Amino acid sequence: MRFSFDLTERQSPAPSPSSSTPKSELEWFPLQNHPLFSSATATPAAALDTSGRKPPNLMAWDGASRLYIWDLKNKCLHRISIRLGEPNPSSILAASPSKVLQAETPFSFEVSKISINRNGSALLLAGLEGLCVMYLYGRSSLAENTIICRTASIGSEIYFQRNNFIRILQICWHPYSDTHLGILSSDSVFRIFDLSTDIGQPEQEYYLQPVEYGSSRNAAAICPVDFSFGGEHLWDKFSVFILFSDGSIYIICPVVPFASLYKWESILELYNDAHTFGLNSSDSKAVSNSNMAISWLEATFPELVHQDGDGGQLHIVRAQPFVHMDASVSLQGPLHKVCDGVTEDSDVQKGTTEGRAVSFHYNLVGKDTILVIARSDGQLQLDALADEIQPVWKMGSAPRLCFTSSDKIAGVAMICESFLSSPTVLKLDQTLYSTAWLGQPPPLLRLAIVDLALPIESSSLIGMITDPLLPERTFCIHAGGIDSIVLHFLPFTNQTTGKEEPIRTPSVNSVLSTCPGNSSSPSPLHGFLALSDSYGSSWIVGLTSSNDCIVLQMETWNVLLTDAFDKIQEILATIEPTRTKQTGSNTIISKELLSGPKAVLLPSSAPNLRSVTADSIEGRSMLHQYFKLFHENYVEYAHKVYFELQHHAPQLKKIIDEEHSRLHKMQQKLLEVETKQEMLEDRVDRAVKIHSSLEERLQSLRSLPGPQKNPLSKAEREFKMELDKFTGLELDALHSSIEALSARTKRYTHSMQADSPTQRTQRLVRRGNRVPDDGVSELKSLLEKLSLINSENSKKVKLVESALKTREITD
Repeated sequence: MRFSFDLTERQSPAPSPSSSTPKSELEWFPLQNHPLFSSATATPAAALDTSGRKPPNLMAWDGASRLYIWDLKNKCLHRISIRLGEPNPSSILAASPSKVLQAETPFSFEVSKISINRNGSALLLAGLEGLCVMYLYGRSSLAENTIICRTASIGSEIYFQRNNFIRILQICWHPYSDTHLGILSSDSVFRIFDLSTDIGQPEQEYYLQPVEYGSSRNAAAICPVDFSFGGEHLWDKFSVFILFSDGSIYIICPVVPFASLYKWESILELYNDAHTFGLNSSDSKAVSNSNMAISWLEATFPELVHQDGDGGQLHIVRAQPFVHMDASVSLQGPLHKVCDGVTEDSDVQKGTTEGRAVSFHYNLVGKDTILVIARSDGQLQLDALADEIQPVWKMGSAPRLCFTSSDKIAGVAMICESFLSSPTVLKLDQTLYSTAWLGQPPPLLRLAIVDLALPIESSSLIGMITDPLLPERTFCIHAGGIDSIVLHFLPFTNQTTGKEEPIRTPSVNSVLSTCPGNSSSPSPLHGFLALSDSYGSSWIVGLTSSNDCIVLQMETWNVLLTDAFDKIQEILATIEPTRTKQTGSNTIISKELLSGPKAVLLPSSAPNLRSVTADSIEGRSMLHQYFKLFHENYVEYAHKVYFELQHHAPQLKKIIDEEHSRLHKMQQKLLEVETKQEMLEDRVDRAVKIHSSLEERLQSLRSLPGPQKNPLSKAEREFKMELDKFTGLELDALHSSIEALSARTKRYTHSMQADSPTQRTQRLVRRGNRVPDDGVSELKSLLEKLSLINSENSKKVKLVESALKTREITD
């Protein structure tokens, strides 16, 4: 990346866009040439306290067209209107003069970090000795381009009292609320403040008590270091990831700010998942955990209970205050590394890493949750969650609640303890959902360990941000500059494509170096941002300790193409192994030269030398320094390129000769193919004729009456169903009834023939009844009818049996 500097005059301003300031008063410059950075006095390195665990950041972006920069000298905030990608895609325009946002009361502490909320209405100003919020919509002042903004101190009674040794370790806005922010302090307490209600007291407090099974740890090893809120994926949105100094990661879930907003579809997905995989589980523990999660979801989001009425019209739902009265959220962890039948944890427990954990970064790429741990020795550990996060409560540990006058929950405090259970042996061949809703923390899948090779005295200050356009890329900010880490393998996102891709290590590239020349004393950045627009362009904006602004355009379209290049090289290597051995290394020009000269910073200069002319002695001396710096980087780079091209000239000639010989051989092969083309055409004609004759024979075979089987009509299908019924049930019953009637008929006729008339008369007289002649005639007629019915039923049975036999033959 090359920088252009002009010591005599500024670049002519570009046409000004619409703004709140009149167009006649606005001038537009490239952001790096803005008067705010050129005329301001350079800030000494000692003026900003960098004793924390992360680099300072005095820049913020509202995600649209406003850039905020904190002025350490004047203790005010500058708001700059910017235009991304104008006048060319690689530049950023900034309006001058900038708006000055002044606090009502001056701050009594040095600001080391600023952060803006989602809607751009409030800005957080944090330092070692104070924490305030500035509301950006204030009243105008008598001074030109100055706005007086209301400020308020956050948690002053907790963190900044006298004789109070509690330090703020990390603070950030909640991603699903404009008024909630989370704070992790050195007393192992995670607090959530609601700026819309009570800015002095927290809304939620979680007292962290990590315990590891089977080993004792000292107090220094279990101190929290950093935290991060989860992303949009499933239960990640209700999770808080906490990093401890020994490198262990814990999770508390669910954690929801009161009145925060969420997408209805994502809440409904969690609700259905708990019913499908939790309640239907054969494990009683899974059923119990899913029941608690369902009751928590229904109480926090009452729309789930009434979703049949208006659930289809909902898009955003608001979280209601709710906690379980007899249970506290469990501290899940530490997260163990996934292994194949081995209970040993990661390299942290084995003692292979020497540095302590200093910072943590959460990144969601597709379906993969990426966790990055930065250590004090300059190493980065990249892990992915191998399973889904699920909420876990500890029964019998009741939280402390605070209620409003209307009996609504206003605050909650609870103790988060980890389970005292043996770590589960995690295997790679476990079935899907084998551990769902069992209360086990998700395991970690190690992706890579990256060593940034930072100086020992500056490696402890490490910060990380994600590229807004390319989530696979993470920018690592440290005292030596900015590095880019790109992931080329995502275990779960790659599975959705259905292709088996090999595991590839991430690529690490240097984006910016803050060590001019061969200097061993780096100049750390005081601000860094990643900007992007809707056209696919991305930039890195940095603020140096000398108050210079750096703008670097980042390429996004070709970052992930290295995988395709490697595959092409592998194919070429397999096709021509002999050629590779003869020519040796097939790298003509080294990757170091192809990447171009490294972008370097200008040496820091005194403030009075910024407006000198080139004709003066100071200007010549300054130009001499610039020319020397450019000569060390660009002229020497050109010499290296020239020397390497001269060195590879014979090799290039040899490769060209080989390509010509290969071309001659290919031409000969083409001639041989042309001679064989006529023979191939004859063979194709014969094959076509044989194919046509086979088709004719097939048609004749199809016309035969035997193979023709027409489908049954509707009436035939109904008759077949009736026959099936007769075969199974009615036919047997009919046979039995016919047999019973036949036996009764035979017995009756036999008894009538055996008895004499006098015996029958005596039997009738003895009974006291006499059968008349008309009754006997009626019985005879009934007997005849019964015999007729019997004969008809026998005929029907025979007809049914014959029909069944014919149907079986035809089938």
